[in-house]
Amino acid sequence: MHELVQRLRESVKACRALDRSALLTEAADELERLTTPMNAITFSVPGDPVPQPRARVSTAGGFARAYVPAKHPVHAYRHAIQMAAIDAGLRNDSGPVAVVIDAVFARPKSHLTKKGVRATAPTLPRPDVDNVAKAVLDAIGPILGDDAQVSRLVVEKSYGTEARTTVRIT
Repeated sequence: MHELVQRLRESVKACRALDRSALLTEAADELERLTTPMNAITFSVPGDPVPQPRARVSTAGGFARAYVPAKHPVHAYRHAIQMAAIDAGLRNDSGPVAVVIDAVFARPKSHLTKKGVRATAPTLPRPDVDNVAKAVLDAIGPILGDDAQVSRLVVEKSYGTEARTTVRIT
């Protein structure tokens, strides 16, 4: 990446020296796109967040294979996250990124009474935050290039009136 930026800077200088305005504009735009950090991107996906399940293991021909069943709802959830991220303008940025995930679950009717929330109702939803984060990061990983670029991760879960997953990437 550093070499590409250096070559683009040299191309901009050469275009200025030769007075090639069209090439100069194109090279300058590409240089700005590559050197400007990705702006904050926020997107939401409606519906209950789906945690990444533990992989199942089977053997075929004497070799173990780990998989998540094809009918598991995490596949549709990850696809919805990916589409929302692409629609929001998420792109591959080679630098470190920070991800904030807000997982809001719909409170079950069994937690409610006519007066409000039952005193015995749990204050937090059941799925572990790390499994929700794993599903989200696995979904945006191919867009970012690698989810190892995530340098900071904040995951919050709560009950709300409308179930949704909101992701903010900076």
